Amino acid sequence: MSADAAPRGGRPAIFVTGAASGIGRACSELFARRGWFVGLYDVDAEGAEAVAGSLGVGNAVAGALDVGDADAWRRALEAFWMHSDGRLDVLFNNAGILASRPFETVALARHHAMLDVNVRGMINGCHGAFRYLQRTPGARVINMASATAIYGQPDLVTYSATKFAVRGFTEGLDLEWSRFGIRVSDIWPSFVKTSMSEGFAQLASARSLGIRLAPADVAAAVWACAAAKSRIHKTHWTVGLQAALLAFATRVAPPALSRQVVRHLAR
Repeated sequence: MSADAAPRGGRPAIFVTGAASGIGRACSELFARRGWFVGLYDVDAEGAEAVAGSLGVGNAVAGALDVGDADAWRRALEAFWMHSDGRLDVLFNNAGILASRPFETVALARHHAMLDVNVRGMINGCHGAFRYLQRTPGARVINMASATAIYGQPDLVTYSATKFAVRGFTEGLDLEWSRFGIRVSDIWPSFVKTSMSEGFAQLASARSLGIRLAPADVAAAVWACAAAKSRIHKTHWTVGLQAALLAFATRVAPPALSRQVVRHLAR
């Protein structure tokens, strides 16, 4: 099936990265329950295939994807387009990695890996998916950001910087692609109980705020974003009261006060 053809399938379809576990898995399961065709892609191909198998025959496709590899994106998107009957209603750029330690104690290679996965992976995905999104009326891109995109976080500085990049990229691309009818949004959760949160115990901010969100909470926000029909487009979606309050506070408070609040939480 060529991407130059109009969508044929009756079911909407979502492409999920980092789908083998955590937020990606929760989103895949939720969208499948609500009648969507789901593409599950992850560096852990076996994990993605196991989740896809649990969603029922004909409801999903899975495969290996290193989001930092543009050629791997091309192959995965082509396969997904064929299996989804020529639809890509939502691209969910969820894959991400982090290191939660003081900056200088993290190996430089790990800093570079965060940039490759969290930023380069998102750019690769959007660039590769554009022609499919353009041929699917009402298509959306949803990028996984974080409450760390509200104000830079100590002991998460590179991760936080990647999420600021996601925020800026989302805002700019949303304006650019509006002429094609493609909406671009991002999701801002605070700390979520996933395998990535295992290192959060040493973070003062995590101890101060608590790890209160589950993957299902984030999946619900992704669903709300994907299903939103309002004329007024919402670019940033906070998840949980804490992220909403932090986002509001930084909008209305002087920067010096925001800095002091973050410093206090990180003690």
